[in-house]
Amino acid sequence: MPDQLIFAMEVFLNGLMAGVLYALVALGFVLIYKASGIFNYAQGVMALFAAMTLVGIMNGQVPFAHLINAIFGTHVHYFGWNVPALVAIVLTMGVMVLLAWCVQRFVMRHLVGQEPIILFMATIGLAYFLEGVADLMWGSEIKTLDVGLPQGINLWIDESTFNIFGYGFFIDNLDIVATVIAALLVAALVAFSQYTKQGRAMRAVADDHQAALSVGISLNFIWVMVWSVAGFVALVAGIMWGTKSGVQFSLSLIALKALPVLMLGGFTSIPGAIVGGLIIGVGEKLFEFAVGPLVGGATENWFAYVLALIFLVFRPQGLFGEKIIERV
Repeated sequence: MPDQLIFAMEVFLNGLMAGVLYALVALGFVLIYKASGIFNYAQGVMALFAAMTLVGIMNGQVPFAHLINAIFGTHVHYFGWNVPALVAIVLTMGVMVLLAWCVQRFVMRHLVGQEPIILFMATIGLAYFLEGVADLMWGSEIKTLDVGLPQGINLWIDESTFNIFGYGFFIDNLDIVATVIAALLVAALVAFSQYTKQGRAMRAVADDHQAALSVGISLNFIWVMVWSVAGFVALVAGIMWGTKSGVQFSLSLIALKALPVLMLGGFTSIPGAIVGGLIIGVGEKLFEFAVGPLVGGATENWFAYVLALIFLVFRPQGLFGEKIIERV
């Protein structure tokens, strides 16, 4: 088999793995959009905030240490203990639930029935607020996140493909774990959305806030629930991306990579987020492999957005999105 074809197969597999990581971020957008019709610009910052909180708890870091030291003249930065990863994840999820309650209590409850653009602007403000709070709580330095997930080349795949093709495939163990977790998340979220009372109420709230209130659906409860679930998804995405590339403020920019995923898969489809992520991941890797050398490389920076633009022109609702028909 030609070496180029074998290399293309490896690029394809790595593209699938990268697409799963994109899809994990896109899932948070889809959940909140399905429940409230809000495009949550803050989802990427939520992933950053969750990852930074997890690292801070695991390392026993004192929250707001720099601010406390500046006010009181102290020099306290750590409690002096380390927290096991599993316990720290549970505590971080508690922080994300508290964040969800605060978002509903101080922001969303005051915007019921408002235009979508107002809700969108509110999430922009929330994104910058969370970024500032994360900086004050945990500091701005780059942090290493290690919750015990396997990393590095998968030797079994490398040796198996070498025996078959005479060429080993480099597949990261972390990407394999992310794929399994994403599959389980999608299955659980689809089941929750389709087969539970809360899931049906969530879709009703998305269709019409006032109508949902009129039939006895608690808007406050639904929004806290949805933002909590989105916070959990953000935590999972933050763990995967933070483990892969370190916890730093550029982590919040992964939200920009999720936009083409949403445009392809549809803003209202949970499976669409996964399929869109896989298409973007595979597409940008193969395009870079095939066309990148001909145009000077760096095509991964813009390929996803060009593909999304094409979809907006010919199928604006995405592959799995609901086509909206308005009567006039």
